[in-house]
Amino acid sequence: MDVDLRDYLLALMQPLAPGDELEPGLRFTNASTELGLRLTFLVDERDEVHVEVGPIELGLRHAARSERLSFAYRDGGADHVDQKVGLRVCQTVARHVGAREAEVLERLSEHTEATDTQGTARIREIHSTRLLELAGLPNERFYTLSPYLGCLIGCRFCYAQSRLDPMRALLRLPQVPWGSYVDVRVNAPALLERELRELPRHVIKFCPIVSDPYQAVEKRFELTRQCLQVIARAEDPPPTLIMTRSTLILRDLELLREVPHAWVGASIPTLDDEVRKHFEPRAASVPERLDMLRQFKRAGVQRCVVVQPMLPGDPIALASALADVVESVSIGVLRGEMGAKQDFADPRFSHARGEDWQRHKAFALRDALEERGVNVWVSELPPAISSWKSVTG
Repeated sequence: MDVDLRDYLLALMQPLAPGDELEPGLRFTNASTELGLRLTFLVDERDEVHVEVGPIELGLRHAARSERLSFAYRDGGADHVDQKVGLRVCQTVARHVGAREAEVLERLSEHTEATDTQGTARIREIHSTRLLELAGLPNERFYTLSPYLGCLIGCRFCYAQSRLDPMRALLRLPQVPWGSYVDVRVNAPALLERELRELPRHVIKFCPIVSDPYQAVEKRFELTRQCLQVIARAEDPPPTLIMTRSTLILRDLELLREVPHAWVGASIPTLDDEVRKHFEPRAASVPERLDMLRQFKRAGVQRCVVVQPMLPGDPIALASALADVVESVSIGVLRGEMGAKQDFADPRFSHARGEDWQRHKAFALRDALEERGVNVWVSELPPAISSWKSVTG
């Protein structure tokens, strides 16, 4: 039997449902598994706070704990959560959840299933109860859409692995290296068709963190393609952004031309393909990604690039290459080495792990892009999509 952990997060919060107050001034608004196990709250009807849930045995950093779960806070807005507020929210949630966790976790334990394996990759076919997950800042809401959870491209610096580890632990799945497993949501197209009819209309962003929509399993399952077909034939399709490190997306070039307001985004953290081979050995080469964007440019499909983290290479040359294929770029720095400690231990690249180096290169790239007329954006969505949101959302 398939397990949707969102149902269990909601069960932990019972008898409350989204929209109810946990205590005066603290409203429970959402439960999500797209960015890890997350409960979202609104404090004083103003500040959004995400509470990330994990099993105690993983030893995750936390602000509060119950007998079997840990709770950490993350801000949901532009400003950091006040430490006292975050601590109070986590402690309140821990007390509430503690009364039900034994029952809920026992029920979860009874329903977990073993992992199917295929070759060296652990591939599970699962059925989900929900596909579109609401994300973003309160004034810039969008849906995330992930036909797959886990990523066989497996860039070791990717911080998505830290979001999925708690979920796999609760499902009693093996703690295996990032890049060696993927869950396939085989009913994703059917779910999407229903949710596009029933849910409020927002921008859709494919696989923002936990996966790549065009990783190798897409050749077999074609779920990304089927989801795009659902969007293309929808009565009033929303703008759609699809991010990838794979050139398999070129298979769907003609389809993406049929999707109104479609955007194609690529992650390109360096122009040096030797560096790419070291840090992203299973991803498409840098020249291939640039050529992919060039083909979409000729096809008239809007494009953007995300540079995160900053990897060694000339930021000026990178800016020139990007200016040739896109009009907007998002820049981000390294968010911890994750599984890439050995990659960064290489003397050729060890300097790139430092926060000062990351920020210096990010600023240099930003300045070079702006000199070339490229819009640098810092939110979750490219400016043109954000503008659509502000008008219609």
